[in-house]
Parts: sequence; structure tokens; C-alpha cells
Amino acid sequence: MSIKDNITRVTNQISDTAAKCGRDPKDIKLIAVSKTFPADRVLEAWNCGVDNFGENYVQDFLLKYDTLNHLQIKWHFIGHLQTNKIKFIYDKITLLHTLDSIKLAERLNSYLTEKNFFLDALIQINLAKEVSKSGFFEDEIEDSLSKLSSFKNLFIKGFMTIPPYFEDGEKVRPYFAKMRRLLDSFSSYNCSNIKLSELSMGMSNDFDIAIEEGATFIRVGTNIFGDRSCKI
Repeated sequence: MSIKDNITRVTNQISDTAAKCGRDPKDIKLIAVSKTFPADRVLEAWNCGVDNFGENYVQDFLLKYDTLNHLQIKWHFIGHLQTNKIKFIYDKITLLHTLDSIKLAERLNSYLTEKNFFLDALIQINLAKEVSKSGFFEDEIEDSLSKLSSFKNLFIKGFMTIPPYFEDGEKVRPYFAKMRRLLDSFSSYNCSNIKLSELSMGMSNDFDIAIEEGATFIRVGTNIFGDRSCKI
């Protein structure tokens, strides 16, 4: 199927799922995960009405940004951000989904302060404590929020997670439900640079379940652009 057909199918699925669980589909933002795909595929999706795109790799992102910076694209960085790459993307992204350590937050805030710039970010939560993934553990959230409250150029908007992968998407539901409960439990956190309302979770194989459990951002790549092994 074409990218246009894929986007139609995904947006219809978002609307149908939202209707079934009593949510407004406008509250669910689709991020087309364009990592590894060339700029012309991004442009094709943009022409179909998608304006939020997710990138994992700084060098790959910068090539696309330079090609497409005449468009009003909202770029989301959804991969691990090394501290030495902050300077290349801090002023080009709408939202950093992967704030995964206090060290990164410190470096980010220092650089943002120096440049008199502000950046929105989500705290990455590693619910399953997988060694292959970054992020704060559940029992670190409260202390981390306290530390993040001092970083005034960094605005914390919510949580993000990448749960374990299951062929059966239904098996991931407990992780999504737990993320919703965590967001609710910290939503009243009172700090000028921390207002927790966003929840980034759900990918191609399970975004409908993520929507049912409260996702406000879903990150969909394969179901829009196709298999990355066949991207040429």
C-alpha cells in the first residue's frame, strides 16, 4: 500500500479506537517515525497531512532537517541523545521524548541556559528495568522530578516509555496502564517547569491499546512507511 493509504488506515484506526474508549481523537497526536527513511518519504507523508515526525539518529535527522526546513514540520527526537549531540538539535526539535538521566538533563539545561533557549521534554521511564533500554525506574521518578525542578530552561511535559516487545500487543497493556497511573499520580506536581500531561507510548503493533490506556502521542513507523529493510 502507498504511504497515503497507510496514513488513511492509521488515522481511521486512531479515530475508531478513540471512539470506542470515549476519547477525542484530536487529543491523540500521531508521530510518523521516519528514522532511516529518506526526506522524500517524509515529504510524501507531509503532503498527506502528517506534521509530526520522529527521528532516532542525530546525523540522519540533520540531513532531513536541512532538506525540509522550509516546511513547518514538528520534529520529535525519540532516540537516545548523547550529551555531545545536544548542540546539533536543541533548536530544531519540538519535543525530546527521551530525557533518560539527570546527567543529560544537567547538560541540556546548561546548554539551553547559555543559548537563552527553552526546550520541552518527556521523562523516559524504564518500567521493566530492561538493561538494553535507558530511562528512569519507577522508584526514581519522585526524586528525579525534584532534581529536574531546578533546570529552568527545560520544561517537563510528561512521560514516555518503550515497553518490552510482544507479538501479542495485548500483553503490553499492563505496562501502558501502569504508565497512565503514574502520570495521574504525578499530574499535580507543582513546579513552574514541570506540568505533566503528555504520555508518549504505543507503536505500530500496539498503538490502539496505548490509546485505550491514555496515550497522547503514538509513535508509528512501519504502519506508515513500511518495512525498513525494504525502504529503498
